[in-house]
Amino acid sequence: QVQLVESGGGLVQAGGSLRLSCAASGRTFRPYPAGWFRQAPGKEREFVAAIMWNPGSARYADSVKGRFTISRDNAKNTVYLQMNRLKPADTAVYYCAGGDSMRSYTDIALESVYDYWGHGTQVTVSS
Repeated sequence: QVQLVESGGGLVQAGGSLRLSCAASGRTFRPYPAGWFRQAPGKEREFVAAIMWNPGSARYADSVKGRFTISRDNAKNTVYLQMNRLKPADTAVYYCAGGDSMRSYTDIALESVYDYWGHGTQVTVSS
């Protein structure tokens, strides 16, 4: 059984940083894409960042580009999301997602291409 478990969320002041982790069990992330999505109260879930295992390209939503960095540790089978210069608008539940097929750089921003999801971790940014 595949499980994705997120951690690292919390309460931080605007301008601060957090690093989210997503550990997979039951399968490895590679060689398929992995992504982070978020859902703010009263809003639909939206794409944040994703990474392709081969060749390792990363893609970001415009709202987080330059502030967030997605990375992975193959040995630990873990994907990370480093979030810097956080804003109150970044407040949301953050979900990790793992794919089960090779995907294009365009497709990795779509929820529909991911087969496995974590339960989410809350990130709250105070002003």
